[in-house]
Amino acid sequence: MKDIERRCLLSLIGIVQNIYDQMKAGRIPEIEIATRTKHNIEFNEESEVWVYGSKKSVRSAKTVKGAYRILKMTYVIGFLKEQLNLNKSSTLRELYYISEGWDAAKFEEQAESDRLIEDLEILTSFQREHFHIRPEEDGATVIGPLKVREETRRGVREIHCQDDVGEGGYQIPVNVDKIEFLDHDAKFVIAIETGGMRDRLVENGFDEKYNAIIVHLKGQPARSTRRLLRRLNTELNLPVVVFTDGDPWSYRIFASVAYGSIKSAHLSEYLATPAAQFVGIRPTDIVKYDLPADKLSEEDIKALRSILTDPRFDNEFWKKEVNLQLEINKKSEQQALAKYGLDYVTDVYLPERLSELGVI
Repeated sequence: MKDIERRCLLSLIGIVQNIYDQMKAGRIPEIEIATRTKHNIEFNEESEVWVYGSKKSVRSAKTVKGAYRILKMTYVIGFLKEQLNLNKSSTLRELYYISEGWDAAKFEEQAESDRLIEDLEILTSFQREHFHIRPEEDGATVIGPLKVREETRRGVREIHCQDDVGEGGYQIPVNVDKIEFLDHDAKFVIAIETGGMRDRLVENGFDEKYNAIIVHLKGQPARSTRRLLRRLNTELNLPVVVFTDGDPWSYRIFASVAYGSIKSAHLSEYLATPAAQFVGIRPTDIVKYDLPADKLSEEDIKALRSILTDPRFDNEFWKKEVNLQLEINKKSEQQALAKYGLDYVTDVYLPERLSELGVI
């Protein structure tokens, strides 16, 4: 067992020990944990990312619901202890199904077990990867002038993310910290929401023409993808831009990359890239380019109004864009730029936007 895994295990056991000590002292056990809402995130001036503030929630066995939550946590810690001792691993999905045999501690849905793993991350200050818990395969990929060395089960291999991969690119591994950056000719990194737009840029040779590393976010990006973007930015000093659709859900994709997501604010210093810039479709673009657009749904409007109260978006740019979007009542996709031809996005739109930002 590695030293970091040993310390992780001791931290997990410490949670159970604390519960036991409270019960031994005749007290009803409780656990205090950071409140995971947008009202409890604050900007850390030193790291320039959004992290949890001082507000706490208490999980207490005074209620039946609270008692079950603590019980389930102890079962999960017991499972993780055994897993670490055996040097085994499991997925978030497998953990959910394993609980089927736990009778009273069985989870009602996977979202519940996922949240509990996040709770343990917050309480221990370790990551789920240290628990040997991994997500299902994400499949996000990288194409561009970057050479890496990665550890695999069969040993170490070196890969050039343009020359040694197919059209789909190099698949980002679950544990990005096992990748070593060997060499690159890149000028910047462009993270793209949709596979269709990623394919358009690759087909048009955007990565070769502009020495760009193209990262497919595959919708809401997985931790491994966000970790890779941060490493490319901080270790290789490469600018990172995010290219998404023009709707509230896509703005949240950008926020998770640049500002850190609310549910994983305890990992912002590890995952977020505060220097990332937005080059996605803006409401002002919908008007300026007269883009094909759809009417906002009630869910879209609710999400946009929520963004206006989200401290991560509390700046003039986002307030102006979101208020304009509510006014015009429209949303548009990246592919809407094809109105002006298939090459317009790579020959005109992105070069202009990237030039404005000083990236190229």
